[in-house]
Amino acid sequence: MKNSITLFLGCLFTLLLCQPIFALELAAAKSQGLVGETPAGYLEVVKANPEADKLIKEINAKRKTHYEKIAKKNKTPLATVEERAGKKAMEKTPAGQYVKVGGKWEKK
Repeated sequence: MKNSITLFLGCLFTLLLCQPIFALELAAAKSQGLVGETPAGYLEVVKANPEADKLIKEINAKRKTHYEKIAKKNKTPLATVEERAGKKAMEKTPAGQYVKVGGKWEKK
């Protein structure tokens, strides 16, 4: 019995040391109501949370890079690409998650 407990605690300790702190994932952040989609094509924080803040900064930077490539490829203004992406993202947002409509957060 003592060996089992020792083994379990050893494994747990090793797991905690070897694994990075679990970062907040987008799907979880959305389902928890921490972040939502906006008409501008980017995420925003719905409820203040430092992890959510970090997450959206990373994702929005990637989105902007992607939008810029699309705009350049199609010789379209960046704002047009952002608007189209925002509309599509808001349409695809499942029920129970947040979208920004008229400057206010609404649960779909």
